[in-house]
Amino acid sequence: MLIGGFLPTTMLDYPGRLACTVFTCGCNMRCPFCQNASLVLPQHFEDPVDPEEVLTRINKRKNILEGVCISGGEPTLQPDLADFIGRIKKLGLPVKLDTNGSSPSAIRSLYKEGLIDMIAMDIKAAPSRYQEVSGCKGIDISPYMESAGYIMNCGIEYEFRTTLVKGLHTSYDMEEIGRWITNAKAYVLQSYKESEGVISVLESGPGHFSSFSDEELDQLLNTARKHIPSASLRYAII
Repeated sequence: MLIGGFLPTTMLDYPGRLACTVFTCGCNMRCPFCQNASLVLPQHFEDPVDPEEVLTRINKRKNILEGVCISGGEPTLQPDLADFIGRIKKLGLPVKLDTNGSSPSAIRSLYKEGLIDMIAMDIKAAPSRYQEVSGCKGIDISPYMESAGYIMNCGIEYEFRTTLVKGLHTSYDMEEIGRWITNAKAYVLQSYKESEGVISVLESGPGHFSSFSDEELDQLLNTARKHIPSASLRYAII
């Protein structure tokens, strides 16, 4: 496991639970609005955290924690992810996986092996605009579509989420996403906030993107709710 960071306590990353978060390094997408450049861009990776140290810290807090979130980066790129999660599960803690959905086979395997209790999948944009928004030329959308379909139907607790960026997302995205994950049990819209850790800021400087106003967010939310009544706003970036 290539671990880039460890957050010992969070009330945000695993909804309804006091959890810790393990951040893995490496990602197969290059979303310019991503807040975690230090976990995505190899040239910005910091010294890795020893997985054994992370497991030791989780073990010491297992009677306090109510769950563990595995985030990134993209965790499913880690070849020993299942083994790592298995050791957490042996401590008696539920595990939530944050993923971009690029590996439906990994998601399926982890769920069938009883290693994950919740999934949060990022929906980057309307399927027809994934290449533009994700920063990945020639991207094949089919694995992401497969992952979303599996997540919605396998019985696991889940949420989908989209970070809304002014200059990238429009009501069209909400319409097309709505048709993609119609009647999803949980769909969360998050507002982009610029920071020093955003990929586009590190590579080209600030000012490329901005946040929607509260009124604009409400309009996008109402559009999403035409197809996904559960859609809601979350104002903290996760």
